Amino acid sequence: MKLLGKASLLVLGTAAVLLAGCGKEAAQEQTAAANTATKSDLKEVKVGLVGEHNEEWQYLQKQLESKGIKLTLVKFADYTLPNRALNDGEIDLNAFQHVAFLKAENEQKGFHNVGIGDTLIAPLGLFSKKIKSVEELKDGDTIAIPNDVTNGGRALKVLELAGLIKLNPEAGYTPGVRDITSNPKHIKIYEVDAGNTPSLLPDVAGAVINNNYCVDNGIDPIKDPIFSDGVGKVDPDNPYINIIAAREADKDNPLYKEVVKAYQTKEVADIIVKYHVGSVPVFKY
Repeated sequence: MKLLGKASLLVLGTAAVLLAGCGKEAAQEQTAAANTATKSDLKEVKVGLVGEHNEEWQYLQKQLESKGIKLTLVKFADYTLPNRALNDGEIDLNAFQHVAFLKAENEQKGFHNVGIGDTLIAPLGLFSKKIKSVEELKDGDTIAIPNDVTNGGRALKVLELAGLIKLNPEAGYTPGVRDITSNPKHIKIYEVDAGNTPSLLPDVAGAVINNNYCVDNGIDPIKDPIFSDGVGKVDPDNPYINIIAAREADKDNPLYKEVVKAYQTKEVADIIVKYHVGSVPVFKY
């Protein structure tokens, strides 16, 4: 009877273990199913970006998922694509441009995009591998600048601040080469896509390079320029403040406002300072 009792106990114990294992597997399956359902319930927001350093947006992906938002980052090779993609509904937001660039794109291409939140302002500098100061520029030297209206215009204003040229003041924030009124060193201006300016450094006397392309190419936008416009005290009306943009019809979309709210925090400001060298957050938190 004792032996039979032990055998019975052994059988019962084994059955209990099996049942417990089945229960555990069932619970895991239920949890996995619940997680899948939860993820499928996330509301997706596609954000267009330019450049490889998007640490603040990677941080926001994790933060927003807990609020029911799936943030999908869509990377573009250059500045010419994200506004069209936004206007055409291929993405929901973009974050790569300043106010002046957005305004020019809307006017030139008939887009209907608007800024819905400020992000940062970045300095714009003149860089060279051949000289260490603007005073070393020789007569007839070539300087490469971005070929779009607003970044090119700002680049020309950098050259004006450096004392190399003078511009027609009536041209405002978006002067073109035609607005150069004085060029004592006969500097030749070579206009190219902004993303190509770093690669031209070995071939030209200097190049005005946007901050994000500096960082992507291992150029320090604070230590390396031979001249920079800096950022100084940020005027809220400064047209070079970068923004998050949406289609005009979606400017009050509560989902997109939630993204802006999550962006404009101390945590994101700290990430900007750490990874976007020289850039200054311009939002309040």
